[in-house]
Amino acid sequence: QVHLAESGGGLVQAGGSLRLSCVASGSIFRIISMGWYRQGPGNQRELVASINAGGARNYADSVKGRYTLFRDNAKNSVDLQMNSLKAEDTGTYYCNGRIYVNPTNWDDYWGQGTQVTVSS
Repeated sequence: QVHLAESGGGLVQAGGSLRLSCVASGSIFRIISMGWYRQGPGNQRELVASINAGGARNYADSVKGRYTLFRDNAKNSVDLQMNSLKAEDTGTYYCNGRIYVNPTNWDDYWGQGTQVTVSS
């Protein structure tokens, strides 16, 4: 099995910064992509940022220019640096990994979620 361990998050004032970290471990054959999703109060879970095996990054329009995704292939980890935070960035952030556990089988794996609260 695959486990995604998240850290970071917390309470910050608008305009501040936070950094989220996620490390994947377990039966990892190959990582297709890793990234972060968030779910705000009353909203559906949405993609925030992701990076694929080739290094291509994808950001939600709402976070472009403010969030940066970093990847460490050796550690199977991704960090999300969040700057200029806004109240609307508040939500539970989930790490996602689309991962092959053997040469033919892959699945989406999720962390337990970490809360980010931005006070205005």
